[in-house]
Amino acid sequence: MSARQHELDDAALRAWPLPEPDDGADKEERGRVLVIAGCAEMPGAAVLAATAALRAGAGKLVVATPACIAPWVAASLPEARVIGLVEDERGELQAEQALERLHGVLAGTAAVLVGPGMVPEAAAVRLVRALRPALGDTPLLLDAAAMAAVREGGDAPAALGPHTLLTPHAGEMAHLLGQAKEALVQDPRDTALRAAHQWQCVVALKGAETWIATPGGDCWRHARGNVGLATSGSGDVLAGLVAGLLARGAPPAQAAAWGVALHARAGERLAERVGPLGYLARELAAEVPRLMGALRAQAGAARDR
Repeated sequence: MSARQHELDDAALRAWPLPEPDDGADKEERGRVLVIAGCAEMPGAAVLAATAALRAGAGKLVVATPACIAPWVAASLPEARVIGLVEDERGELQAEQALERLHGVLAGTAAVLVGPGMVPEAAAVRLVRALRPALGDTPLLLDAAAMAAVREGGDAPAALGPHTLLTPHAGEMAHLLGQAKEALVQDPRDTALRAAHQWQCVVALKGAETWIATPGGDCWRHARGNVGLATSGSGDVLAGLVAGLLARGAPPAQAAAWGVALHARAGERLAERVGPLGYLARELAAEVPRLMGALRAQAGAARDR
């Protein structure tokens, strides 16, 4: 398909500045992000994603997570409001009860992230299907198991709507499209563009080269980072960064582009300081505020010249 390709480098980021709050802005103006994540076996995914959303600049944080781990998540995130969601006897979230529990939160929410650390896939999909109609134009980022909402039923892409963003790696993309991974990695650019068109949402196909595509045919190539980013929890951090940028008011494509770039650059900084292998996903988010500040300062200096 015809596409408009862009290289996602420092110059592109400086020319595409993030929305910035006024000096007198309060936390409401910086946006509330809702992170729905975690399960009994992976409670840390909720913490990693939620922390990253705040590091990206979101003003308020609400985390919804299974009731069995909610106390631990709350103790790990003193900045957050934590809501425990009802589970059935198998430990699966109940979509309708979750929607009722979250009803009062959604009205003031600027962005929603669903999926990090959630199992099983079917329960995550049911939650997405119940949640999407209640969100209106609120941006929705689907990650991990929640992305399977695009697979179930012929009306899935239309039901999700144009404000949705997906962040699959190649294996997840193969699962979502029902195709062989080996075929997809031969042409990740075209794969991302076809998926964005098919699902009518922004798609960030992650890898050594990450391709971000829009339904309208724009795509961005990003090729920085290092192998140290291929570690447990790294994708949860990326999802949280993108969600935090969405909450600040960045459109989905911009939030994806900046999130991918900041995540990679955080990995580069840790590789220099800690080593190319062995730094932890939990360390990535703390690098992000300085990285954003440096890029903003470079953009300001360029304008002043």
